[in-house]
Amino acid sequence: MSEVAHGAQPEFWQPPSPILTEEIPVREAAPILADACPRCGSEFLVGAGFCHACGGRRPVTMSTDARADAAAVAHGWAQFVARLTSLGSRALAMGAGVGPLARQAWSKISVPSWLHYLHFHEIKRRVGLSTGSLIAFVIGLACVAGALLVGLLTAKTFVDWQAIQFYRAEWLLAATAAFVAGILLKKSSSEDERD
Repeated sequence: MSEVAHGAQPEFWQPPSPILTEEIPVREAAPILADACPRCGSEFLVGAGFCHACGGRRPVTMSTDARADAAAVAHGWAQFVARLTSLGSRALAMGAGVGPLARQAWSKISVPSWLHYLHFHEIKRRVGLSTGSLIAFVIGLACVAGALLVGLLTAKTFVDWQAIQFYRAEWLLAATAAFVAGILLKKSSSEDERD
């Protein structure tokens, strides 16, 4: 076996393809990952997706084109926020000195008479709950609705059906916790008599 290696010709050790005179543009097949963690500054281990020191996700470094695109989006967002802010300040300035045209425009808007029943303070007064208790009650009702809506999911296998039942149990547990919080936040009857 050692005799075969001694008789090897030099062409055996040369690369199989000829050397190209012109360069071929190479596209990045995989994103380039950052070398150091932005949160703690430690270097990532080879091939790691998370930092071994702080547990942060390894970010992907952006190419120059992606950075330029991100800068353009950020600049556009800043302009949008500036326009929105100036529009809001103009609307507040107009609201401070409401003129006859603004009064006329608001008077043309008709609001249904039953809409005042949906006002938070009206519901609070009618039900007789404190603010925290009413908020917890509404959250509990939303969780019960979530439990009912989870039932609309269709299960194709027994495992899917079990998962749906588990989700339903979680929603009902959250509703129970919200209702208990509402009970604990409710004013006692002796406090109601003093107020």
